[in-house]
Amino acid sequence: MLVSYSWLKDYVDVSVDAKKLADDLTMSGSKVETIKSYGNEINNVVIGKIISIEKHPDADKLQVGIVDVGEEKLQIITGAQNIKVGDYIPVALHGSTLPGGVKIKRGKLRGLESNGMMCSAKELGLDESLLPDYQRNGIFILPELPIGEDVKKALELDDVIEFEITPNRPDCLSVVGIARETAATYRKSYRMPEIKLSEVADKNPANVTIDADDLCYRYVARVIRNAKIGPSPIWMQMRLLKAGIRPINNIVDVTNYVMMELGQPLHAFDLDKVKNRHIIVRRAKNGEKLVTLDDKERILDSEMLVIADEEKAIGLAGVMGGQNTEITDDTVNILIESANFKGSNIRYTSKKLGLRSEASSRFEKGLDPEITVMACNRAAQLMAELSGGEILNGIVDVYPKPIEEKVLSVRHKKINKLLGTNLTIEEMKNILTFLDFGVICDGENLVVKVPAFRSDIEGEADIAEEIGRMYGYNNIEDTLLKCTQITAGVKTREQKLEDLVKEVFLSCGLNEIITTSFMGMKDLDKINLPDDSPLRKAVKIMNPLGEDQGYMRTTLLPSMLNVVYTNYSRKVSDFKAFEISRVFIPKSLPLEELPVEVKTAVIGMYGHDVDFLTLKGVIEVLLDVLNVSNVKYVRSENTLYHPGRSADIIVDGERIGVFGEINPDIEENYDINREVYVAELNLELLFKYAKDDERKYKPLPKYPAVERDIAVLVDKNTFVADIESVIRETGGKLVDDVKLFDVYTGENIPEDKKSVAYSIWYRSYERTLTDEEVNKVHDKIIRKLNEKLGAQLR
Repeated sequence: MLVSYSWLKDYVDVSVDAKKLADDLTMSGSKVETIKSYGNEINNVVIGKIISIEKHPDADKLQVGIVDVGEEKLQIITGAQNIKVGDYIPVALHGSTLPGGVKIKRGKLRGLESNGMMCSAKELGLDESLLPDYQRNGIFILPELPIGEDVKKALELDDVIEFEITPNRPDCLSVVGIARETAATYRKSYRMPEIKLSEVADKNPANVTIDADDLCYRYVARVIRNAKIGPSPIWMQMRLLKAGIRPINNIVDVTNYVMMELGQPLHAFDLDKVKNRHIIVRRAKNGEKLVTLDDKERILDSEMLVIADEEKAIGLAGVMGGQNTEITDDTVNILIESANFKGSNIRYTSKKLGLRSEASSRFEKGLDPEITVMACNRAAQLMAELSGGEILNGIVDVYPKPIEEKVLSVRHKKINKLLGTNLTIEEMKNILTFLDFGVICDGENLVVKVPAFRSDIEGEADIAEEIGRMYGYNNIEDTLLKCTQITAGVKTREQKLEDLVKEVFLSCGLNEIITTSFMGMKDLDKINLPDDSPLRKAVKIMNPLGEDQGYMRTTLLPSMLNVVYTNYSRKVSDFKAFEISRVFIPKSLPLEELPVEVKTAVIGMYGHDVDFLTLKGVIEVLLDVLNVSNVKYVRSENTLYHPGRSADIIVDGERIGVFGEINPDIEENYDINREVYVAELNLELLFKYAKDDERKYKPLPKYPAVERDIAVLVDKNTFVADIESVIRETGGKLVDDVKLFDVYTGENIPEDKKSVAYSIWYRSYERTLTDEEVNKVHDKIIRKLNEKLGAQLR
């Protein structure tokens, strides 16, 4: 949020410099990011008027201008071609300075003296990309201004303060909102813009119908007649420019100006293009099309809200207007829209269409419906003043379900206890009053009426925060812990094991990621989670960032797949990552107690050298490092995974995780056209079986091992874990190690078969084995593989 200091001073009297103001507001909770000083580097630049222009006698591309700068008339040579006699322009005089340390001196160009420089907007430090087309190239052409006046005063080239506004404070996305915070910080009063309307007798002809009152809470409209479209005045253009908004014309600029001033987005329709002057707020039809003001055709769905007339959609509610009712140079009659829409729906539309605007970013956060009438009247006042139009009598105000006033009872002692302060009840009342809260003292309690623009205030703790930040956290006295001895903190066993897990994953080439702890029900739909799955019983968030993040997540899988998709869609050829976080499992719904928080790990990978065994290898390394024994891998019945390429991890009969290729249907849901391998591990169960001090070491064997390779033909659905199990069980103590080194399907192998090859090491720790002993055990293993698994020796 960019706020011009001079604009701010229209609503609150402050005398400190911008740096001091920024520091004080940051300490009271309105964080300042940066301060940009437009005028600090400009000196001796004034407003001039071009008296005459002639071609330079010795240079075709140069012009010689005589410019009146008040006290004298100066000859200035320029290469700009966009100037004419009578234009008002910024003139840098001899000895002046411009942004970047540029100094202007008297000089000669092709034999003629030039006594200064005609300035472009860029040379004054302005962003040319935000200027109207006619002002972008060449000299900065100005409206009529006092000749000789300092350009810093004429154009309000002052300090602009950039605020970082948190999502819970949309009321601060306006100059008046910042003025309110400023006034409260300095214990001053602030003032709202003065609105005086002069209506004509003719009645407002507009009619408004809200068909979707669950998405549109209020719709206010006024009509301006006989408006003349043209540029807005320079003071308005400059304020918009410094706020990062491009001036367009007097009508559109007023809607943006009032949005920045009061925080309420507005839209202006060409009323003559609205069928029967009837505004209908409704859901879009599936497949309905609308060309928006950015000249792009949008295909809508029934979850989106549109502003329509009796024939067609004419605007995307809260996002952008339609080209079919755009304000043009021929517009005469104007309908002003000031409405309040459901924030989560605006966010859905904006995200689905990839279309964000200043309006949508405000609506998404939730706005005060009570400001709509004031904003509409303010816009009508300015439009009438700047366009010469007439305000028709009456205002349309459709408000189906007015919001109820929120009243809280706050305990004086509780606030002091929360803050560690000793404030009197009167001091608390005064602080809240300056923040526009209505406050009545009731004995030791405060009865607080919450203003409608503070939708983030829910309870006593919120009131304590308001009092604390305005009192000044830096004014709260430091206190020491009341304890007799100081202890040094140490990591718990679980924390140490978690660090070890991260070390293992990193050593295996995985990157750590961190995602939010929130999800939407659509995330669970996307992974084809069954409707009766307990993972669908999730904790709902009261104040979500959006509908797609409305619940505490019960599984890390959607978060990992979203990251996988992001990397895949950006042509990342190889991806290996993990996340360790908590999932939140409610004991019952609605919540009666806090949910169970389970520490979980998820791995995701794809790439040229990635397959099922790659992922299994990472898990085996982890289990080995944690010294987990009695591990079995059994075929998984989890429907989220590929039925033939996934396994459950079983330790002492308890399932601690699952891994394998994600189900191809889910890969298709995410538009991922390759195999993705994922693992989910319950770390709390895993740590239960980790053995901290039980790792035993044995001396290197004295006697040599005998290595034999074996290749068998088995059914495609046979698990290699089953083959290894038969080998170890049959060979007993003489089988020292078994390693899978090849799985082959293809030429010379039946379609329903696969070739699996192992290296088996036989060893006795008591003597050297003979070939006869090894052959006997080896043959027995071959027979058992045939008996139990139908394996045929190749």
